[in-house]
Amino acid sequence: MKIKRNILLNAGPSTTTDTVKLAQVVPDICPREEEFASLMKGLRRDLLKIVHADPAEYTSVLFCGSGTLNIDVCLNSLLPADKKALIVDNGAYSTRAAEICAYYGLDHIDLKFPVDEQPDLATVERTLAEHGDIALVYTTHHETGTGLLNPIREIGALAHKYGAVFIVDTTSSLAMRPIDVGRDNIDFCMASAQKGIMAMTGLSFIIGKTAEILKSANYPKRSYYCNLFLQYDFFEKTGQMHFTPPVQTIYAAIQGLKEYFAEGEEGKWARHTRVMNAIHSGLASLGFREYIKPELQAGLVASAIEPDDENWSFRRVHDYCYARGFTIYPGKISTTNTFRLCALGAIDTEDIEAFFKVFREALQAEGIAIPVRYRN
Repeated sequence: MKIKRNILLNAGPSTTTDTVKLAQVVPDICPREEEFASLMKGLRRDLLKIVHADPAEYTSVLFCGSGTLNIDVCLNSLLPADKKALIVDNGAYSTRAAEICAYYGLDHIDLKFPVDEQPDLATVERTLAEHGDIALVYTTHHETGTGLLNPIREIGALAHKYGAVFIVDTTSSLAMRPIDVGRDNIDFCMASAQKGIMAMTGLSFIIGKTAEILKSANYPKRSYYCNLFLQYDFFEKTGQMHFTPPVQTIYAAIQGLKEYFAEGEEGKWARHTRVMNAIHSGLASLGFREYIKPELQAGLVASAIEPDDENWSFRRVHDYCYARGFTIYPGKISTTNTFRLCALGAIDTEDIEAFFKVFREALQAEGIAIPVRYRN
């Protein structure tokens, strides 16, 4: 089967291999069969290996849905009654966590920092010291809206110092940047299949401490479908999801994991790094500036500042590239017009080199000056 290959430079879903795509072409099966339950058991076990989680201490729980579902599940399930969540917020996805808290009426502190800076650890600690009822600390590892990397190991150490559970949104870093839950002080992390493991949308998972999930059985029940203990307990008793799983998507995820382990943690991170370096080089060659300082970037997303050129139109440049098999993505910064180029997915430097040839053509076709111009 010949499948057209598009290069997705958006923040997910990412470019997949044909073997992952074709892994979905399988005989129909009822997901309540023991055979399928065995597949999910193996998948849950293998997910722990990505983040070096001890299976005696950690488990993984599968859900149907996008990455945001994981944020919802963790916040509504893991906050005890009469306790407070601290959201360390310097980007769109931690802001989303605060919005979920507000939606459920969960007591929380939305501790905001500039979106182009890492959180001030002294302020985080002072907040923890001043609020003894904080039971849960939450932040995002890689803020995909900007490309910023947060110091999760240090934030996690502070959370544990003050007796709080530490939850990290690793949707856009897991299976890309190396993560070790013990070393990085992570109690819970999360991702969705279409990002780091380079599979398909519709399957998400949470990796976390089994003891904390068991404790949460006695916490207020704020959701039925999105309750972590309920899903975990059903898996443990039956080997199955509580509700119908995305069958074909799970086959693709299993294949994606096989390819992840074949490439290896270090090899995969090295590939993402060289792709990101090619993106930086390509942007610089055209005169583009990046919004986040290089030393603060996660090494997976570049936020390029749109030029001050009357001919610039992100939509028209996007459409030119899209028609030729390349997808670029708008920015997610309210104060600055940016667009993003991402190093996710099954791509390598030759794909980036091919993209920048097309991107340069797009700028020329639109009459945009090269190198691009900025007023300041």
